[in-house]
Amino acid sequence: MTQQINTPRGCFALRDSGGEAFPVLMIHGWPETSYCWEHTLPYLPSSFRYIRPDTRGMGDSERTLAPEAYQKHELAKDILVLADTLGLGEFALVGHDWGGVIAQEMALLAPERVKALVVLNIFLLNNRSGSLLAQQKIRNQGARAEWYQVFQQQPVLAEAMIPGNEEVWIRYFVRSPLKNRQLPEDSLQAYIQAYSQPHTPTTAANYYRTMFEDVHRWKTLQNQPFTMPALIIYGQRDPVVIPEYFEGHQNCFTQLRGVVNIEAGHFVQEEQPEAVAMALTQFLEEVL
Repeated sequence: MTQQINTPRGCFALRDSGGEAFPVLMIHGWPETSYCWEHTLPYLPSSFRYIRPDTRGMGDSERTLAPEAYQKHELAKDILVLADTLGLGEFALVGHDWGGVIAQEMALLAPERVKALVVLNIFLLNNRSGSLLAQQKIRNQGARAEWYQVFQQQPVLAEAMIPGNEEVWIRYFVRSPLKNRQLPEDSLQAYIQAYSQPHTPTTAANYYRTMFEDVHRWKTLQNQPFTMPALIIYGQRDPVVIPEYFEGHQNCFTQLRGVVNIEAGHFVQEEQPEAVAMALTQFLEEVL
């Protein structure tokens, strides 16, 4: 169950393991919710506090319709203010997909508060050369894997076509490419239920409708490395976030502790929760 937290930037839902241990903020991606960490948690040590928010427009958090609220540095401010409201000073960040982008934006906005950074299956905002290389390969292959991004960027289409078809929409995107590694049914139902809430086709699409403004900002980050201890976890069968995105990743960090490759697709923490938890545990216990 989620709890609702009112902040100066709005009302956000979160799941919280509670306690006084050092906090680890775990941020989900699209089309997930904070539920995406539920199958990883049983394998994680109880020596940390795991706080999993629903980001704006997703899960049980508020549905803001204004597109500008979904620029990724604005979503990062949401989670920073949520951390303030919870009384958190310093914390570790773990982010998957768009959650990994939000985590990186938070690490740039408040590096003095972020004591560890983990990104799962997402590109690096300050790796312009890797992103250009990956995008060139994707274009050469016809960009078929990214069609859903262009679809959601169009006015009206998501709003016209997704309502009533939420289950088809969600099941299409969370199919694992690994045999016998399908996502748990309870996770699928959580995402279908969240996407069925009013205005979600709009708010979820806004994550993609703001990409032009996001990319314009990210082009300025080439020489801004992440300074806190960091870890990359990568499900190596991801058809969208392809390996070329990580070419030159060594230049993006001053304290990169490693890249952990896992036999999984894009939804690595749900396809291989035990392996992801093992990598997280080793890293967090080493640096915190």
